[in-house]
Amino acid sequence: MSLSVPLHEMIRAIRSARTQCEERGVIQRECAAIRAQFRQADNGGRSHNLAKLLYVHMLGYPAHFGQMECVRMIGSPRYSEKRVGYLGAMMLLDEKQDASLLITNSIKNDLSHSNQYVQSLALCTLACMGSAEMCRDLASEIDRLLRASNSFIKKKAALCAVHIVRKVQDLGELFAPAARSLLTEKNHGVLHGAVVLITELCERNPETLKQFRQTVPDLVQIMKGLVISSYSPDHDVAGVSDPFLQVRILRLLRILGRNDEAASDAMNDLLAQVATNTDSTKTVGNAVLYETVLTVLDINSESGLRVLAVNILGRFLLNNDRNIRYIAMTSLQKIVGTDHNAVQRHRGTIVDCLKDQDASVKRRALELSLALVSASNIRSMMKELLLFLSSCPPELRSQAASGNVHIHCMIVLHTNTGSAGGDVRDETVPNLIQLITNTSELHCYTVHKLYRALLTDISQQSLVQVACWCIGEYGELLLRGECQEAEPVQVSEDDILDALETVLQSHMSSPATRAYALTATMKLSTRITDNVDRIRSIVSIYGSCIDVELQQRAVEYNALFKKYDHMRYVRKIIGMEVVASLPVCCNLQAYDLLDLLGGSEESLQPSLAPSRGDLLDLLGLEATPPAPAPTVTVYEKNGVTVTLSCEKQSDSGLTVTLTASNCTDSDISSFTLQAAVPKSVQLHMKAPSGDFLPSQGTAKVTQMVVLSNPNKVGLRNLWLHT
Repeated sequence: MSLSVPLHEMIRAIRSARTQCEERGVIQRECAAIRAQFRQADNGGRSHNLAKLLYVHMLGYPAHFGQMECVRMIGSPRYSEKRVGYLGAMMLLDEKQDASLLITNSIKNDLSHSNQYVQSLALCTLACMGSAEMCRDLASEIDRLLRASNSFIKKKAALCAVHIVRKVQDLGELFAPAARSLLTEKNHGVLHGAVVLITELCERNPETLKQFRQTVPDLVQIMKGLVISSYSPDHDVAGVSDPFLQVRILRLLRILGRNDEAASDAMNDLLAQVATNTDSTKTVGNAVLYETVLTVLDINSESGLRVLAVNILGRFLLNNDRNIRYIAMTSLQKIVGTDHNAVQRHRGTIVDCLKDQDASVKRRALELSLALVSASNIRSMMKELLLFLSSCPPELRSQAASGNVHIHCMIVLHTNTGSAGGDVRDETVPNLIQLITNTSELHCYTVHKLYRALLTDISQQSLVQVACWCIGEYGELLLRGECQEAEPVQVSEDDILDALETVLQSHMSSPATRAYALTATMKLSTRITDNVDRIRSIVSIYGSCIDVELQQRAVEYNALFKKYDHMRYVRKIIGMEVVASLPVCCNLQAYDLLDLLGGSEESLQPSLAPSRGDLLDLLGLEATPPAPAPTVTVYEKNGVTVTLSCEKQSDSGLTVTLTASNCTDSDISSFTLQAAVPKSVQLHMKAPSGDFLPSQGTAKVTQMVVLSNPNKVGLRNLWLHT
């Protein structure tokens, strides 16, 4: 190949190469020729060779050996060589290379050149690859050019000042006065550069932001002029006057009006005018409207203006362009927490976007739909969401089942045919259990729904795990057969145990699911009366299970049956089930307070036997003012007696006094009383009267326990240790 081959000939030769190896051969030969010519002292084709080298660099091949040639050509007095030299510097040099420091003096000289095009080359190069040291050295020159009379130079100097501010934030104060004076220019290019510079200054310095808030009226006037201006061929884009400048001004107004009432009031009328007068049938108009909406939602705007902004986003949802629909839903997602009612008006359109073919739009529509779910619309939205889940990809099912708390609960409860239950994430089960625990008013409804789902399908492991947990915790609610929300169903103890045994024996159940079912079966041993032996036999089977976790659980539960079975008995008092435990020795004892802090008056019968009046007073269930609570003996064995008396302090507070006495012939030392309650109840044990029990009951030890139940959750047991 000839050394003087033109650039277009080299490009043709490279493109005609049939293999990559052939292409590399062409480029290597040409680069060798370029190196040889760079070494010649008198080379008339330097710009020609550097241009070819830049094309090689664009193809991804090494061209670093041309850096010094760029430095030499920048210093050339010829404009054609200087232009290629600056272009090469922007492409081959960066601030990390030492060669970039060599062109600082050349740039400074060219910034003072009489030719505006040479000045623009220096400004563009400094704005592209200027290092922090170069910016500090040349900042004063840029400030001087910002005040020049030439609009062509001023707009380039403004953009160069933006780069300097990003590199050296402290230099922002130098450009602030000149930037403000540029707002009086008529040239749109200068105005655009000034707005970008002011935006950068305000974002990086709060003090500068306060100063430029005074320019809001000027920016409003410029924006009004663009909105109401007549047709201008130099600035019109699809019927919108300079949409690029409008977008920049709206972004600056958003920064200036954020958290400032006065600045927000000054731009409210303008934003309303832009929102109503901008054509939304073209892409450029939608771009201006979108920036207007973002500005309205970010400043302290009026409520009516915010509703107008949400309605514009609602119109975007009807646009045929999927990109516009996507950004509309992204914006609505950000404001659904603050403007929930306004976004709710477009719920139907958002739900329709679930049917979109584009995966990104569908995902964003699902996220927004989940955020719109509330207690008032959950039933109406459930049909659409379940229909969507029946045909959506698995990753979207997982996202839906792990989203908003309302839908998170309802999907798992109502989806019993495979819509989402098999694709939920690992954290869904504990999250849902926590949700159910905190929603005490829905315990009955939840356990009924989950029991029915368990009978219908046990293939959905997450659903089965939650169902087993609820049955174990709230099995007595299932046995009552009373539920206002769900259709009443009569369930026997055998039915519940049959369902759990089916889960335990199913080949579809994972070890974790079997563990939930086994634990639920053990819990039911304290809630049922006639099938304790069956529960014992079910648990004992898994004492030799191959799964170590199940085997350990079964062995521990069997130990409870064997060692502490004498602590369990059930009795009926006033139609309510009370579980109490009296130990033989002084190791563990439990006394059931029967919802002492969270009891309900609904279970009281109008015709109560007189002999039960004292117990009603103790439980706080009497509608009339309670009589003083009697003292109840909770432990009496081996000569040691412990009595309990209660005093209700408030609706959520209770004081329990424990008194211990010793009737034996020998003294007891280091005697302590300990108590434990569920996590939902707060317990405070005051200091005991002593730790020594003398013989023959000559003295007693008293211990006061203060119970607080702020959530009014039923307290069924108080465990005492002596």
